[in-house]
Amino acid sequence: MEINSRKKGKVVILDISGDITLYNASEIVNTIDKVIENQKYNVVINLKDVSYIDSSGIGAIISCSSRLKKNQSELKIINVYASSVKKVFELTNLTSFFDIYDSEEEAIKSFEH
Repeated sequence: MEINSRKKGKVVILDISGDITLYNASEIVNTIDKVIENQKYNVVINLKDVSYIDSSGIGAIISCSSRLKKNQSELKIINVYASSVKKVFELTNLTSFFDIYDSEEEAIKSFEH
């Protein structure tokens, strides 16, 4: 798994590629912790290039969301395209827990409420 971080205005976008599993899910949490330390709180996780996510990966993303909420901020998810990833989100009913968008622009705009 690889995580690339970039900024668009006041939003940090994490482009994740590869599989998110027990062996690397903590990297996402560590990345979010660094974002919080730098006081950049609005985060979009881009799952476009993720082909597989296991329960540890889901747990890491939920943990990140909780950490951000404690800092009065939000986490949005975009590009849940891979059928296996989408299925995990649907089966675990996380589609109602997370704000999931089809495009980066929609997600960024949603922070402006």
